Amino acid sequence: MYAVIEDGGQQHRVSPGDSIKVQKIEQEKGTEINLDKVLLVSGDENTVLGMPYVKNAYVKAEVMGNDKLSKVIVYKQKPRKGYRKLRGHRQPYTLLKIKDIVFGG
Repeated sequence: MYAVIEDGGQQHRVSPGDSIKVQKIEQEKGTEINLDKVLLVSGDENTVLGMPYVKNAYVKAEVMGNDKLSKVIVYKQKPRKGYRKLRGHRQPYTLLKIKDIVFGG
């Protein structure tokens, strides 16, 4: 069984036992959360597609912690003007462990 969820403008295909990185959620480590923006649920025989979300479906996940991704360098330069900028950015994320997919039919 798997589901496609939406979080922070991104879509993730998840199954029980998977670990995913989503945009930062202000929750403590070990907290269990429900992700209710489920776009698709697929079981053994049938697939349910939401318009835009599947009713009575959610994904149980546990917060494993918060961290930052590796640094991305942003460099700007204009020729012959002496203009140069160097910036770095580290995007924060939350690591989630998928526990279960609940679908009420």
